[in-house]
Amino acid sequence: MYRLIELLASFLAVTIVLTLHEFSHAYVAYKCGDPTPKFRGRLTLNPLAHFDILGLVLFAFAGFGWAKPVPINPNNFRHYKRGLGLTAIAGVTMNYITAFLFCPLHLLVVNYVNIPIVYLQFLLEALTLYLFVYSVSFCVFNLIPLAPLDGWRVVQAVNRRHGRIYRFFEKYGSIILIVLIGIHFLANFMMGFEMLQLAGRIFSYVDILGYIMTYVVRAFMWPITALWGLVF
Repeated sequence: MYRLIELLASFLAVTIVLTLHEFSHAYVAYKCGDPTPKFRGRLTLNPLAHFDILGLVLFAFAGFGWAKPVPINPNNFRHYKRGLGLTAIAGVTMNYITAFLFCPLHLLVVNYVNIPIVYLQFLLEALTLYLFVYSVSFCVFNLIPLAPLDGWRVVQAVNRRHGRIYRFFEKYGSIILIVLIGIHFLANFMMGFEMLQLAGRIFSYVDILGYIMTYVVRAFMWPITALWGLVF
């Protein structure tokens, strides 16, 4: 029963985090002069408008994933570079802000909320925890400078010279990202079986995505938890 409640909390948290992330992209792009997100139905807090099924499932079970990219036309921006840059960082900025707000919410629930129905108490604690953790995880994951993630949009916004390295990552970035996700998945999957643990350890040595999602996420969490730790 607790496992089902945990999965429900994870799914609800993913829904909220992804929706806020994509809505912020659409809102900032619209404010910078591009009506494309509004015309394409993405200037909304309706989660169904933003879901990518594979990214949603991966996020719910692995802690990172993606939504459908918000369509934009940078040529509509009043200031091309500024609009592109602000739109690129809007999602990760929203995630970090909400992480800052969800952290004390979780601490309030754990320390001061006592619901007689134990399953409901567990759901509330798990939901607020996942909201915090997933907000930071999605922020970090999207900062990776590989297409189609937000980090690549930032590279596009600040890079004026499209040299050989830029063109390589523009062409193969999504493939590299899929390979990194595949290695991370295999490393975790194999470590769950005794007969495959040796192979799992080998994959874990080259699990770059695993290192990023472990150590960088912790680094991003630290200022938030340290600050709110002074209050609670």
